[in-house]
Formats: sequence, structure tokens, C-alpha cells
Amino acid sequence: MLRNSFTKWLWDNRRSVLGWAAALAGVGGMYAAFWPSIDNPEMREALENYPEAVLKALNFDEIATAAGYLNASVYGLVVGLLIIVYATSAGTRIIAGDEGSGTLDLVLAHPVSRSRLAMERFSALLVSLVLISVALLLVMLALTGPARLEGISLGDLAAMHLHLFLFAALFGSVAFAVGAATGRRGAAIGTAAGVAVFGFAANGILSGIEGLGWIEDFSPFQWLNGGSPLANGVQAAHVSIMTALIFVLTSVGVWGFSRRDIGV
Repeated sequence: MLRNSFTKWLWDNRRSVLGWAAALAGVGGMYAAFWPSIDNPEMREALENYPEAVLKALNFDEIATAAGYLNASVYGLVVGLLIIVYATSAGTRIIAGDEGSGTLDLVLAHPVSRSRLAMERFSALLVSLVLISVALLLVMLALTGPARLEGISLGDLAAMHLHLFLFAALFGSVAFAVGAATGRRGAAIGTAAGVAVFGFAANGILSGIEGLGWIEDFSPFQWLNGGSPLANGVQAAHVSIMTALIFVLTSVGVWGFSRRDIGV
């Protein structure tokens, strides 16, 4: 098992992966089930009384449709934030977690190169994100009828979950890159958290300031649900940006880890 870091990482983290998959699917399904109570004239009238800047900051400006509601309350807020927590934590553990606990030297004592170890563990993280995304997708598909999510097709849901997977993988790669290159868990978590805070603010608050509308184009949250994948399918530009950044960050992490002294 130690010769295959990919399967070992998945096995060691199986409870965490299954727990997060169940939690995100449950939370996402719960919020989706609220849509019928939102879809009424009284709620729409109440939302009209909110300042436009507040609605924009919370992504509630298109909440009158099922796709807009899910985009704002499920993917752009609750599930989006929770999956950042998982991806950041898991990405940090890949290298910096073992190094901080003093067990990385035992792993590297086996006949496995640093680059292979890092790539296999990061690949395992990607598989775990696929499992979590698929679990949520299946729940949303099951609720399409009961929750009256009209106008959202299987293709639209698949597009949204592709964006969600890449969004999570991006934060996982940030934590992995910093943790692998420095060996510091605090730096890895802090950097990913900083990117998340900036992205959330840039996608709503900062972009509402006159002259700063352009800043939302640099927000991971804009790459997640900008252009509304739930209504318009895959947004090729956003998918390309996230994919490229994941590749670059992973490469930086592997390169940095393979060339530095291990602090164990």
C-alpha cells in the first residue's frame, strides 16, 4: 500500500471524504428544497425592497428563477464555502500536514520520489472532489421534480458541477502549492483563506464600487457561477482559467517540494 500513495491517501481519508460528501449533499439538498417557499410573489416583492448593492453582493439579483436561486444560495454561498474548507484542508495535508507532524520522513524512506508522492496524493485529492461533486449532483437530480426546479436540465447541472469541481480543485491546489513549497500548514491555509476572502469580496462588494467593476473577473467565485452555468451551460473561459491555474499551481508545488530541504 505504501508504494501507491494514491490509493493510500484515499484509504486513509475515506471517512473524511465520505463524511464531506454526505454533508455537502445534505446541505445542498436542504437548501434546494426551500425553493418552493421562495418562489412566491410575497418573497419577490420583499426582495425588491432590498438595496441593489446588497442583492448583488449576495448574488441574489437573479433569485427569481430556480437556477438563480441555486446559483446564489447553494453553489455560490453555502456549498461553495464548505467545499473551500474541505479542499483547503485536504490540500494542506498532502505534504505540509505530514511534514508538520513529523511523519513525512518515514514516507520518503520508502522507494518513492518526492514528485511522484506529491502528484499521486494530489491526484487522490482530485478524485475525492469528483466523488463529492457527484454525490451532490445525484441529490440535486433527485430533487429536480419534488423541489420544482423547472428549467434546469441534466446538462446544466453537469456543467455547474464541473465548475464546482474545478473551483474546489483550484483552492486545493493553492493550499497544496504553498504547503509543498514551504512545508508550513499555516502558510498554506492562510493563503487559501486569503484567496477566498478576496474572491468573495471581489465578486460582490468590491465590484459594486464605481470604477472597480473589472475586479470580479479575477474572482474564483465569478469563475464558479459567473455566466450562470445552471442556465447557460459550461462557461469555456472560466473553465479554461481554473484548469490552467490548477496546472500551474500543482507544477509549482511539485517543483518546490522536490528541490527544498525537508523540515522534519
